[in-house]
Order: sequence, then C-alpha cells, then structure tokens
Amino acid sequence: MDTRTVAGSPLYLLERSDVGLVQLDRDLKVVAMNSFARRTLPVEDKQPFEKIVLSFHPERSQSKVRFLLDQAECPVSNPPPMTMIINIPERVLLIKVAKMSNQNDETTGYTLVFYDITEQVIRDDPGTPRADHKRQLLKIPTVAGNRIVLVDASAVRYVRAEGHYTWVHTAQGLSFCNLTIGDLESRLDRGSFLRIHRSYLANLDFAEQIVRDEGKVLLKLAGDDRGLPVARASVPRLLEHLGIGEAVGER
Repeated sequence: MDTRTVAGSPLYLLERSDVGLVQLDRDLKVVAMNSFARRTLPVEDKQPFEKIVLSFHPERSQSKVRFLLDQAECPVSNPPPMTMIINIPERVLLIKVAKMSNQNDETTGYTLVFYDITEQVIRDDPGTPRADHKRQLLKIPTVAGNRIVLVDASAVRYVRAEGHYTWVHTAQGLSFCNLTIGDLESRLDRGSFLRIHRSYLANLDFAEQIVRDEGKVLLKLAGDDRGLPVARASVPRLLEHLGIGEAVGER
C-alpha cells in the first residue's frame, strides 16, 4: 500500500480533523454545541445561544447558510458540504446540515456538522503580518459529487464567479467552489493572481497574450484560446503587474 497516497487523501485529512457539532431547534436557534465548536467559533464574541444561527455568521456567508438549511429540508437531495471562510478567527470550514425528525417524521431541529480544514488549505506569509494580513490559500477546496477535492492554487488558470460561488479552471477542467470570488481574491497569492474583471480572477503565471479587439481587451492564458475579458479599469493594473506598462505606454 502506498502510505503517501493514503496520508495525502481527503479521507485521511478528515479522519485527522476534529468534528464540530452545533444543534439548532426548529426555529434555527442555537441550543447546544460540542467543545470543539466552542473553541473554533467566536462564541464569546457572538454569544450565539438562543439566537438564530444566521446571526452567528459573517454577512457574506449568511446566504450560503440559508441555502444549506433549505437544502436540508429536501428529502431527495444530498447537498455537498459548504465551504466557508469564517472571519473571526480566519478559518476554512466544511459544513453540512442534517435535519432531525421525531417518530412522526416531524422536524424537531437541525444538526450542523463541520470540519476545520484551515491547516490543510492555508499557509501564513513569512515575516511580520500587516494590519490587513489574511492567511493565504495554498489549496482551494472544491466539490466533486460527494467529495471534497483540494486543488493546488498554483495549478489554477483562472476563477470565474457565478453569484455567491465560483468555478475553478485548471488544465484538468473546471471544479465548483463554494467560496466567493472576493474570498479567493483576498487569499490567493497576489503576486500571481489578479482580479481582471468583476467575474474573473486570473493567474498571470499562465498569461500569454493581451488582445485588443474593437475597443475590448482580452487576456489569453496558456492552454485556453477563448480569452478572458479585462475590464477597462483593470487594464493599467494588468500591464503594471506584467511589468509592461511603460513599454506599452511608449508605443
């Protein structure tokens, strides 16, 4: 058996992770949680007990929590775990909700289960953290069926936004991610990734061509002939990032 493969597998990582449990009543109020949830979540700051669970999450995550709770009501669906970044402290959590019923199949509440995978997907920048320091994603958690696939950030060509979620594009194809494009923009390596459009975050390590066509600017990446749209306001930053701003300006 290849122990290196087993040790690096998502199942192995989850087996090594503690499990957080939060119990909700039928009105979505927090009634109990285990010790790991108390240590991981900002309990002292938020004082969540007897409050609706949505108030326990950052505003940007509330719509995801609501969607997850709504999915738990569907008897035929099996939604994949949500991936969230919790602001206080900065954590990456895999979250799933199960509906609890009594003997008459009446909803009595919900159990929220989460794994903290922060150490598997995030690294800290060396040196003294800045005031706006945010922990950098080394791997992007994506969803494939009922599996969580950790995609190396360096292998990502670009990220495309779709509402509150994103699609991560690599040479192997595209993967669904529950993080917003803003979450990813703030936590991917700024030396490589640049927000070139409200819907696109590009890895400039793959940049090959900048095409001007009828007043529009496209960025073409290695292995992708379609070209990504570049917003007019982002063109100067793109050229500067690539180190060709002055050269283009002199032409």
